[in-house]
Amino acid sequence: MEIALDPAIPTYAGGLGILAGDMLRSAADLGVPMVAVTLIHRKGYFRQRLDEHGNQKQEPASWMPEAVLEPVDVEVPVTVEGRQVLLGAWRYSLRGITGHVVPVYLLDAALPPNDAWDQRLTDFLYSGDNHYRLCQEVLLGLGGVEMLDKLGYTEITSYHMNEGHSALLALALIEEQLRGRSVESIKEDDMEAVRRQCIFTTHTPVPAGHDQYDPQLARQVLGDARTRLLEGTNCCHGGMLNMTYLALRCSHYINGVAMRHGEVSRGMYPRFPIHAITNGVHAVTWTSPPFQELYDRHIPEWRHDNLYLRYAIGISLDEIRAAHLRAKRALLEEVTRRTGVALDEAILTIGFARRATTYKRADLLFSNLERLRTIARLVGPMQVVYGGKAHPDDEGGKALIRRVFEAAAALHPLVRVIYVEDYDMAWAKLICAGVDLWLNTPKRPEEASGTSGMKAALNGVPSFSVPDGWWIEGCLEGVTGWAIGRDGGLIEEESSEVASLYDKLERVILPVFYGQPTAYAEVMRSAIALNGSFFNTERMVTQYQFNAYFPEEPLERWAPNGALAARK
Repeated sequence: MEIALDPAIPTYAGGLGILAGDMLRSAADLGVPMVAVTLIHRKGYFRQRLDEHGNQKQEPASWMPEAVLEPVDVEVPVTVEGRQVLLGAWRYSLRGITGHVVPVYLLDAALPPNDAWDQRLTDFLYSGDNHYRLCQEVLLGLGGVEMLDKLGYTEITSYHMNEGHSALLALALIEEQLRGRSVESIKEDDMEAVRRQCIFTTHTPVPAGHDQYDPQLARQVLGDARTRLLEGTNCCHGGMLNMTYLALRCSHYINGVAMRHGEVSRGMYPRFPIHAITNGVHAVTWTSPPFQELYDRHIPEWRHDNLYLRYAIGISLDEIRAAHLRAKRALLEEVTRRTGVALDEAILTIGFARRATTYKRADLLFSNLERLRTIARLVGPMQVVYGGKAHPDDEGGKALIRRVFEAAAALHPLVRVIYVEDYDMAWAKLICAGVDLWLNTPKRPEEASGTSGMKAALNGVPSFSVPDGWWIEGCLEGVTGWAIGRDGGLIEEESSEVASLYDKLERVILPVFYGQPTAYAEVMRSAIALNGSFFNTERMVTQYQFNAYFPEEPLERWAPNGALAARK
């Protein structure tokens, strides 16, 4: 449903879209024969405006597709609520380091033959009611399969569904199996043929990420025949059209996005074999210019084979610190330019930037303001850079932003807290690279993976995080960063996590940052060598190739510079 392609193209809301874009960039680097489909979202996600109290207001993020995309001279009809909606498409070409191109097609309903309401179906990302959302998912799933066929992609071996939003593509494949036969004639062999073509990645245990629709609405939008087909193939669940269950039922390979998330997902869906492929980030995209220059000097192979970042362990600490200082200055200069606030480059700067939603707990740092003041006064000063949008309908997320503003006012001037407006890819590149410590405080076990800390690691920024998602795999205590709370159980009392957060800030992190700068720089270097070299989409895409896309085929033609051995 969302793919982050370029900062000038606001077709993404957060981590899911960023991950999709990074995955495709690495697929292009690796030469994977892949094509992607999404919706154009002409009004984007939204532009965020914050007043002095942290109240969020939204504006359409309108943009001009014709300025950055290539029009495709193909149109396909899709049946929605018994009428035909005509879909066009635009193409964005992701070119890899060897010149291989992965095309991305953005479906567009804003065509003159469609009525005004239908033309708006590809306007907004994650907006509108269930009726609007289901109609969008018809265009994405059913329309996406039709568009690929019309464009000449007739030898597709695998359809990879990212989250359940695209699950109706399975319905299109079931209809292909029927080839004019009646709904009642569907057999398990037909379903097995569909499953052989489908891969499903579930990205969250949070209910909001799993769309389900009332059967009456499903019948209204899909029609009687398609609704009966879904019912006849046991693709409905609990009386509802559940898009996650549809994708699970119709896929031969299913995975979560971190090892712990795989465990959680198996608990949620015990009838299905769920694997795990831990997420990553596109290394070149998220490495800041100072660190790109540093790696190019010492380990130039890193661009073609991210595993070479392992050898960052041999780069001198002085060079690591110098590169980081340049990245930090770039962030602080932009903060001053955009907010008028001048932060101090000598002070420990903490970063927290992600979607503003309740389970991310952006305000956990401010659970005890007096304790935080005491730590800053007696141990060492701190300043914090925040960023993130709350969904327009998420009142809890909006309240979180206001609480950060309230804490900022209460802590000023002892602890400076800045909340940057309209967080996007450009801000993410600056913040992930420019802070000294990356903070992440999700409620366990609701962080499926998280990727912002991976971006930070590429730039030598250690994480200070609750052990959930990827951080369970990436945290070597005191080596790559620090854990908040106990590592192990799925759930921990919030009071214990708060105590751990303050204790480690006071007794470990601040004393090391100010009193043992060489030791802190060693943690920075280890974050690059151990986490940056592994938690990247080059490794991730290679795992998808081995395990899901081409499990029986050699990988010689996709290996970066021959670095990967062919699968026999």
